[in-house]
Amino acid sequence: MKNFHWIILAILSAFFAALVTIFGKIGVKDIDSTLATTIRVLIMTIFLVGVSFFFQKWPLISTISSRPLLFIILSGLAGALSWLFYFLALKFGPAGVVAALDRLSVVFVIFLAALFLGEGLNFKTVLGIILLISGTILLVFQ
Repeated sequence: MKNFHWIILAILSAFFAALVTIFGKIGVKDIDSTLATTIRVLIMTIFLVGVSFFFQKWPLISTISSRPLLFIILSGLAGALSWLFYFLALKFGPAGVVAALDRLSVVFVIFLAALFLGEGLNFKTVLGIILLISGTILLVFQ
């Protein structure tokens, strides 16, 4: 089980993503979802800038070349669009169903990783995709 600490980190990520849904659903109840997303981004920015300063990561910024920086920027734009649509969906839909549909990102990641990163698809992966989609359909059409 050596070097599997990333699994714990991923589970923590999932837990905090669940809190985003719960807190976000409560938060967007009486305000505009775009404004809610903007406030969330500002809080995240302040927090993460503080973390970067605390761990003295800012000097590393000069080590980032243009290609990785481009993809980090594209990732930021994709994340902003994701959050914008997520909070808009939370405003109008049930939290559990919105979260389930959002987690279909796993399916998109698997296909895009196969297409652009050369990560393989096998029987288990395809079966997992089918189960994820099936579970989401069951939640959406209760």
